[in-house]
Amino acid sequence: MKYYKNYRNFLKIGLGIATLFVSSCATAPNDPTTTMIDSENLSQSGEKTYSESELLYAISNHLGVTSESAASALERLFSDRGRPVGYITGQEGSGAAFVGARYGQGTLWMKDGQKKKLYWQGPSIGFDGGMDVSKVFTLVYGLKDVEYIYQRFPGADGAAYLVAGMAVNYQYANGITLAPVRSGVGVRLGANLNYTSYTRNRSVLPF
Repeated sequence: MKYYKNYRNFLKIGLGIATLFVSSCATAPNDPTTTMIDSENLSQSGEKTYSESELLYAISNHLGVTSESAASALERLFSDRGRPVGYITGQEGSGAAFVGARYGQGTLWMKDGQKKKLYWQGPSIGFDGGMDVSKVFTLVYGLKDVEYIYQRFPGADGAAYLVAGMAVNYQYANGITLAPVRSGVGVRLGANLNYTSYTRNRSVLPF
């Protein structure tokens, strides 16, 4: 009973911090890639996927990392999955003590010019604990219709890897792959199984 009360208090504090952090942050109103135009970007304008050079400034600026770190992460991602059709800029907070929750909000930017505001939330269970707050830059693959982003994406944080101080993992659903890249503060140790639901409106419950 004592452990249960302590766990409830910890989870309330963690979710309170996560909600406060996410609510206080705002996603940039303009597509970050449009602030950096060069001859290669212009040559890619007729295509429906982003190049590494187009995303380099966007990811380094959003996550607050050096261009060298951003280039290392993009090189790994492009090697694994190729060129994305879009990306998500956002921020999130999470907390866990074997059982946890994650909340976030951001904007989906598509190469064809479409833009969608979205929220995400989801539970986790596993051998990990702690809390963190992060900015997130998510590469999007295989999304043929922007409305299909609003669904549940399973993931396994235990399979995540680090590139230049940034955490990367994959989420999959119905032929769509999301590759969140996180850079933030806090402590999350161990591995967990989880899913993330992307929705049009904010939800209090993580399920």
